[in-house]
Amino acid sequence: MIIETNSYPRAAVIGNPSDGYFGKTIAFVFSNFISNVQIYQTPNLEIKPQRLDGTTFKNMRGLVEDINFAGYYGGMRLIKGIIKVFYQYCLRNNISLASKNFTIQYNSNIPLRLGLAGSSAILSASLKGLCLFYEVYIAPATFANLVLSVENDELGISAGLQDRVAQAFEKPVFMNFDKKIMEIQGYGEYSVLPTDNFPLFYIAFRKNLSEGTEVIHNNLKARFNIGEKKVLDAMNRWSEITEEFKKALYNGDRKNMHNLINENFDLRKQLIPISEGNVEMVNLARSTGASAKFTGSGGAIIGTYENESTFSKLKDVLSNNEIEVIKPNIVNN
Repeated sequence: MIIETNSYPRAAVIGNPSDGYFGKTIAFVFSNFISNVQIYQTPNLEIKPQRLDGTTFKNMRGLVEDINFAGYYGGMRLIKGIIKVFYQYCLRNNISLASKNFTIQYNSNIPLRLGLAGSSAILSASLKGLCLFYEVYIAPATFANLVLSVENDELGISAGLQDRVAQAFEKPVFMNFDKKIMEIQGYGEYSVLPTDNFPLFYIAFRKNLSEGTEVIHNNLKARFNIGEKKVLDAMNRWSEITEEFKKALYNGDRKNMHNLINENFDLRKQLIPISEGNVEMVNLARSTGASAKFTGSGGAIIGTYENESTFSKLKDVLSNNEIEVIKPNIVNN
């Protein structure tokens, strides 16, 4: 019997990048792209390599292009990491695993290194598969922690919980990572949000603007750790923005949501160097009347638009600049 599991890209609606700094965020996952994992019993444990795990290239240029697309963190390394973390979790919690081996294989069409959580989607889909294969239940909050531990501890990627929480719950989630809450229970305070009053969202991206989250967060983490006032003030404001957005969401106040999304990016621009291509993408979207901010670390943006006329204009302007635009199919399982 083949067990098949999926996970999806994440869009950070508001509050990022405060999720790794005891802040507050809202995020959802969307099914326009997908990471798929298949796992089935075999005599030996085997991880089947996929396109991202290639070791043969036409030439050195091909190797460099592969690194630019996938980074140094291929899927094989991700899968090995999540298997290790799952095994150690079961040992710590005296969970007996059946003496059976498996073959695991994955496929993903999520654009990588665009702040859409493509790597954690592979990890989340794999952990789901392992849980089903060995009949182990892991609560969503703990599930997210385990996925993050692979990236932080095994791969050395500086990242926050937001992506993994959204992928664990597979619903739009408000997340509060207050330091005291995190210290007491080991994870944040998470609440699922209704989609009834959601504004009209779009997501746009340029694949040639890809940049790994580790590039952005390593410098920011250092500045946060030494207590730089500008960074601490920004983190506090991002938390306030998230609370204000949540209130506007329940009130159906789309104008305020629009403005808060713009403020989120403008604050980020004051704090972190942003490439000209990314700034141009935000400005082009805003020129049509849409709001715009990063979905994650850069390369992809999210925003709201007023109506179909605005979306048509948005798509024309961005497409003319080789920027792909989609309407996210928000997952609400």
